[in-house]
Amino acid sequence: MSINVEYINPFLKAATSIIKDICQVDITVGKPYIKQAEFSSDSVVIMIGVTGEMRGQVMIALSYEKSLEIASKMMAGFNVTELDAMSLSAISELGNMIMGNAATILSTKGIGIDITPPAIFRGNMTVSHAHTQNICIPLSGGDITIELDVAVKDAN
Repeated sequence: MSINVEYINPFLKAATSIIKDICQVDITVGKPYIKQAEFSSDSVVIMIGVTGEMRGQVMIALSYEKSLEIASKMMAGFNVTELDAMSLSAISELGNMIMGNAATILSTKGIGIDITPPAIFRGNMTVSHAHTQNICIPLSGGDITIELDVAVKDAN
């Protein structure tokens, strides 16, 4: 039930690059660890499924406050004060950008994946993974803290 580190790195590279571009901060990668995918009441989680030669999901978790800040940056500096349809669309696009970039990186390694449309969840929740482990990688830069949770495995 272990995860191949070669599967983690493309997601990590994509996330750090996209977040750096959007937030204009250098991203520091924390130490990856195995974690039960549990999120607190203040969490906003972007969940995107992975199909193709790999299966599973990737979750990008951040606080409600940070999700507003990132949505503001993505919406050309418009001051976002609540997660409405427009700001949720911006946050979803963050997930699409990260996962699209990761899919491109994986394709250069000969691994073809497809991604599902992002789903946004808020509040207390636990996600169970029956056939793989959830690897959590903390990302931080400036006053931004994001958790990248990767739970993928070979499709075979």
